[in-house]
Amino acid sequence: MARYREAVCRLCRREGVKLFLKGQRCLTDKCAIEKRNFAPGQHGKSRRPKPLGYGLQLREKQKVRRLYGILENQFRSYYEKAASRKGITGENLLFLLERRLDNTVYRLGFAPSRASARQLVRHSHVLVNGRKVNIPSFQVAPGQEIALKEASRQLASVQRSLDLTGGRGVPPWLALDRENLKARVVSLPKREDVNFPIQEQMIVELYSK
Repeated sequence: MARYREAVCRLCRREGVKLFLKGQRCLTDKCAIEKRNFAPGQHGKSRRPKPLGYGLQLREKQKVRRLYGILENQFRSYYEKAASRKGITGENLLFLLERRLDNTVYRLGFAPSRASARQLVRHSHVLVNGRKVNIPSFQVAPGQEIALKEASRQLASVQRSLDLTGGRGVPPWLALDRENLKARVVSLPKREDVNFPIQEQMIVELYSK
C-alpha cells in the first residue's frame, strides 16, 4: 500500500500551519513551524505571491488530505462518496474522514498522532465490537464499541499518549471509558466536532471544476 515516506514536518511548513503530524512534539519549541516558518526547499524563504482562487482551493485540499494522512486517489474517492450522499458535500466529506478508525483511535487519545493511531490499527491492537479490525479506513458507526486488546493496554506508547493527551478532550460523538481503555460511538460526528480550521467549501469548489 502506497504511503508518504518523507519528512512530515516539511508538510506543515508547506501549508504554513501545524498539522500535528508528530503529536506532542508539535507543541514544543522543536516544532518545525516554530523554527522555520517558511516553505521548504531552496526558495522557501523568498517572498511568493499570496495564492488566489485555484491556489487557495488547492492548498486547502492539500492541508486536509495531509492532516488525515490520506493520498490523493483515496481522498478523491472520499469526495465522490460525499457528493453522492444527501446533505452538504463538504460536511459529508469531513464526516467520512472523522469516522475513519485510525482517526477515531487518535481522537480517543490512544495515540499521540494519526500516524501512530494508524500503526496501532495496522498491528491489530484495536477491536471493534470485540473483533480485530486492522483496516485504518474502516468506518465506525453509532453503537459500536472501540477498544484496545487486553495485552495492548499496557503498551508504554499507549500509556504515554493517554498521559500526554488527557487534556485534549474527546469529541461528544464518542464516549470514553478511560479506565478500561474502550469507548462507544454514541452518534455521528457533527460539523462543530471537527476542531481544526477547515474551509471545506473550497475543496468542493476545487473538485467541482
